Amino acid sequence: MKSRRQLPDRSSWVLALVMAGLVFAGVLIGSFIRSADNSFICSLASKKFRAAAEYASTPAQLQAIVHYATSRTTPQQNIYEISETLDVFRGRNFAPANFLVFGLGFDSLMWSALNPQGKTIFLEEDPSWVKSVLKDAPLLDARTVQYRTQLKEADDLLNSYRKEPMCSPAKAYLDGNYACPLALTGLPEEVYATEWDLIMIDAPRGYFPEAPGRMAAIFSAAVMARARKGSGVTHVFLHDVDRKVEKTFAEEFLCQKYLVKGVGRLWHFEIPSAANVTEQDENSWFC
Repeated sequence: MKSRRQLPDRSSWVLALVMAGLVFAGVLIGSFIRSADNSFICSLASKKFRAAAEYASTPAQLQAIVHYATSRTTPQQNIYEISETLDVFRGRNFAPANFLVFGLGFDSLMWSALNPQGKTIFLEEDPSWVKSVLKDAPLLDARTVQYRTQLKEADDLLNSYRKEPMCSPAKAYLDGNYACPLALTGLPEEVYATEWDLIMIDAPRGYFPEAPGRMAAIFSAAVMARARKGSGVTHVFLHDVDRKVEKTFAEEFLCQKYLVKGVGRLWHFEIPSAANVTEQDENSWFC
């Protein structure tokens, strides 16, 4: 998200309008799907009230439509990368989802709008940036987090984490796991308590040596996905896989065998719960 504070040029108007269209389409599709689920008899009761309720957009959706239709600022991802995540929401019939996003930026209103009635939480390491974004988009649920890693430590972390038992798949957890340097130990309690359906990793910053890098975010996403107790898989989206650290840590913790699609600089993984993976034993690692 290194360019999040820069305004794009005039050519980005087209993408901004496309984003507004995507959000608007999501509103309509979600409304029609929800209304189609009702029985004929139920549709006759309180018809006017029910129609208003079914087709009403959420405040976040309305704000997103206005924002992308009138702003020159555009999301970090391109239309094809965004569509990969949109397809997952569409496949869920836009049912409420638990969506965790690492990063806060020009795409945040869009992500929130695509998950109406669901839980979408954004994690951002820069308090001043959180304050700036929430000033214009107060409906977003953004939390400030701290990272214990730096990008320059990436190679050492990758080469040494197997020596720490609390980093192993069989023992790894996040909240309070200070023994494992890749575990995100300072997240809000709600993040630990929620079972996430989708996780987007587009932060923290990872383009200069002292930046936090995305090593811990990738590791922690894998731990969350493996700990899933509900049915189905956890969809994990990782952006900027053209960079060495993102690609290497994804292959180590998110696993090529769970990679279902790559679009542009985005990889989409479907990670099953560890309870549903029978071929691994207690001494195996993530991949």
